[in-house]
Amino acid sequence: MTPTITSPLIYVVEDEIDLGELICSTLATFRYQAKHFSAGIAALEALHKQQPEICIVDLNLPDMDGMELVRQLEDKEIGVIIVSGRDGLTDRVLGLEFGADDYITKPFEPRELVARVQSLLRRMRKQQSNALEQPKLARFANWVFQPDSLSLKHPEKPEESLSRAEGDMLLALLKHPFQILSRDQLLGENCVPYDRSIDVRMSRLRKKIESDPQHPELIKTVYGAGYMFTAEVKWE
Repeated sequence: MTPTITSPLIYVVEDEIDLGELICSTLATFRYQAKHFSAGIAALEALHKQQPEICIVDLNLPDMDGMELVRQLEDKEIGVIIVSGRDGLTDRVLGLEFGADDYITKPFEPRELVARVQSLLRRMRKQQSNALEQPKLARFANWVFQPDSLSLKHPEKPEESLSRAEGDMLLALLKHPFQILSRDQLLGENCVPYDRSIDVRMSRLRKKIESDPQHPELIKTVYGAGYMFTAEVKWE
């Protein structure tokens, strides 16, 4: 008997009914399972019963700010794509700071959104595969980083949790200490159409691991070239 292959489940949290149904219909054409929610609370309640691989979240929801929904998804193993009519830099940056993996502004072609979904799923699969193959933790400068749980521990500081994008970036740096990595190398398949994204994630990462984020010692900026991790790394 041929085994059943389950299609990735995607939640579409969009208060515009016609647009939400169009997105779901387009995703179904590409053999994704898609469930539409017109409010944030309903989506959160559904998460307790069945967790999707990706949530597509509109920021203008009738019952809560979409940014708050994104923030609540950050500590779950769920990819997040924001869709919004807000095209200002502040909203883009805030969405990334709250843990979103991508941000697409309205109006957009549904096929473009599918491409973003496919790209994010590939990156998530790659990360899951790497987690099985790579050592369980890395030690550097009194920090312990566990890639599988995206956690950072320090004997004198509170435990930190990284977003998936931050974890991918730190992992790349830890695998290549004392080497210059370009911005494209750090973004990888998570590259989005605005260069500001890596600056935001780098700023968040530095705030978590640097003693003085304004004068970083662990992650140095090499102007015109990229970034360099400057501490010894021990893998276990």
